[in-house]
Amino acid sequence: MPVVLADRALSSARTFRAERVERGISMPREIVVIDSHTGGEPTRVVLSGGPDLGRGPLAERTRLFSVKFDAYRSAICCEPRGSDVLVGALLVEPFEENCTAGVIFFNNVGPLGMCGHGTIGLIATLAHLGKIGPGIHRIDTPVGVVTATLHEDHRVSVENVASYRKEKAVSVVLENKKIVTGDIAWGGNWFFLCEDHELKINKTNIEELYVISQEIRREINQKYPEIDHIELLGPPDNPENHAKNFVLCPGGAYDRSPCGTGTSAKLACLFADGKLEAGQVWRQESIIGSVFEGTIGPEGKPTITGQAFVTAEATLILDETDPLCWGVQ
Repeated sequence: MPVVLADRALSSARTFRAERVERGISMPREIVVIDSHTGGEPTRVVLSGGPDLGRGPLAERTRLFSVKFDAYRSAICCEPRGSDVLVGALLVEPFEENCTAGVIFFNNVGPLGMCGHGTIGLIATLAHLGKIGPGIHRIDTPVGVVTATLHEDHRVSVENVASYRKEKAVSVVLENKKIVTGDIAWGGNWFFLCEDHELKINKTNIEELYVISQEIRREINQKYPEIDHIELLGPPDNPENHAKNFVLCPGGAYDRSPCGTGTSAKLACLFADGKLEAGQVWRQESIIGSVFEGTIGPEGKPTITGQAFVTAEATLILDETDPLCWGVQ
């Protein structure tokens, strides 16, 4: 911005503030954020301006955030400032010892237990700010402590919480009487993973993949209401990879990345079936072609490796005279 215009904008902002104070109108709240994307999936890290949630365990603070401060979630992630695909990451003081940071993840409809792409985005953001360097960093989350390694080449490996398969080959009857089967697994969030959907996993098929994923979730939730992610799997486009997925997230958006917690759930299923050995690399493609590399340890903890890129530094302005201040519901 030319200096003259910058000076003019600053003068206008000062006048605006003075007029509001004179008229007794409260000043807008400001939330400082940094945006990034991991394999195409956006993360918005909240650096300051969020609510004070105290210093308790992360699960307790997440509940408090959801019950008493849900408007912040909506303002940060929903339109007009956000979108259905955006994942927020509220940076907080960790509760567990020896952690670099604590984080609460959320999206357009509510909090998330864990977020793999979001953790990679958080580490990239902290590195961008000069807060951390290459090395190992423990991150406190609502579902437990995860360990993130920032590599010299800027990639990030996240050792997730222990993941496991709860049930194998669960049948779901769709409206057209077609039966699909899948596994129910935990990777930091709950997933139904399905391979016999008979659809090609590619961008030209997104509408069909979206429709059947919505229907599967609607039907599976009648018995398993905790499942909020649906992961459809198929063969990869690149023969160097092992599978390609389409992941429907809570709130209705599909994941542009291969989904960190979804890949964790897949690794847990493969490990349980003896199809993947501890330490063996699994390369997971997303619907847009981005890739995560995954391994699983003998104790069932997956490690997901990817890279995030910072896309913006911004200050969100919450002006309560704006009827859509707290987001489009």
